[in-house]
Amino acid sequence: MNSKIFTCSARLLRYCLHKHRRVFRVDPVRRMCYGSHQMAAVRSAVRTVDLRSDTVTKPGAAMRKAMAEADVGDDVFGEDPVVNELQKEAAAMFGMEDTLYVPTGTMGNLIAVMVHCRERADEMLLGDLSHIYIYEQGGSAQLAGVHSVALTTLADGTFDLDRLISKIRHGYPNSHYPRSRLVCVENTHNIQGGRVLPLSFLQELRSVADKFGLAVHMDGARLMNAAVAQGVHPCVILQHCHSVSVCLSKGLGAPVGTMLGGSKDFIQRAVRARKVLGGGMRQTGILAAAGRISLSDMIGRLEEDHRNTKRFAKALAECDPPLYQLDLASVETNILRFRVQDDYMSSDEFCERMARVDAEEVKALGQGVRVLMFPHIGGAIRAVWHLDISEEDTELAIQKAQFVAQQLRLKSVRAA
Repeated sequence: MNSKIFTCSARLLRYCLHKHRRVFRVDPVRRMCYGSHQMAAVRSAVRTVDLRSDTVTKPGAAMRKAMAEADVGDDVFGEDPVVNELQKEAAAMFGMEDTLYVPTGTMGNLIAVMVHCRERADEMLLGDLSHIYIYEQGGSAQLAGVHSVALTTLADGTFDLDRLISKIRHGYPNSHYPRSRLVCVENTHNIQGGRVLPLSFLQELRSVADKFGLAVHMDGARLMNAAVAQGVHPCVILQHCHSVSVCLSKGLGAPVGTMLGGSKDFIQRAVRARKVLGGGMRQTGILAAAGRISLSDMIGRLEEDHRNTKRFAKALAECDPPLYQLDLASVETNILRFRVQDDYMSSDEFCERMARVDAEEVKALGQGVRVLMFPHIGGAIRAVWHLDISEEDTELAIQKAQFVAQQLRLKSVRAA
């Protein structure tokens, strides 16, 4: 080839690469590990273990088939057969008169608050670390005009019942005070690391509620995890509650949906509340078909998630050097909260390091492993197991955590 033509072509190629560098740019993690080697080899060498939440699951073949073949109708008219069957099945499972299919757990909880607290300035009592209080944007105040009284959440997800009694308003209709109408609990408890509410606590809470004329609503986003951990049917837990919301899109693996359960009258009122919140859907059976698979096929396998969570927790507790701090006795379901010793790194830095791959790791472990976790409330780190995390994935996450601990020890030794 003519040298001038070759030189011109090379310059043109460099110009195009520079001009469109965002198109040709290599992932910095892959570039750091492998330079400009073949991308196919890079992809096969990096494994991602996503422990951010059990909401990241994707529907499997059986769910997708059921969704594709669903015989649908207009749910607002009560004519979607799949939705109707799902609601009947969920009601039987919960031991409640009726259920309603709603898009999200946040909507389910808000509807329950709206139905139980029918007048503006009614009041609910709940834990100060509960999902409704922390993570749902104060929707009960924004949209329902309901006042919240927060009780100190204990390590097991409960709160002190004497303290609850002391906060209940009396003397309605005293013009100075809200009216206490509702108590909300969360089972399992997210922020407290997937803790399961003791049945004895729920029984005592219901006695208090009955005595003072309060309703009990359970945010049961992970109720099935609680039932599996306690070895009881869900209705054994829910016999102490007036209403419940149960997510299908977390550990049960559906792409969307929550079941809201209660009495016939409660659900009739819930339908109206769902409508005003924008949740009256149409051919919803396409989604409800996945929910039916969740309730029929996915509950039994939750024990596997619990087992993998405890296995990972035990490995962290036994890690040498002892980088990780956690209470093994508190690990009951699929959520793990732990800490990294402060003199090593922050929770944000640790999560960033677990998600990063370097050449030294690939050499030591034989492949790169990206483990995704969340920095959590109070400086802790949260990891959540689900149906897309296998025993092999758990073992890889353990190896990565051990590798990071060893790297930090070498770094501290060199700095000494």
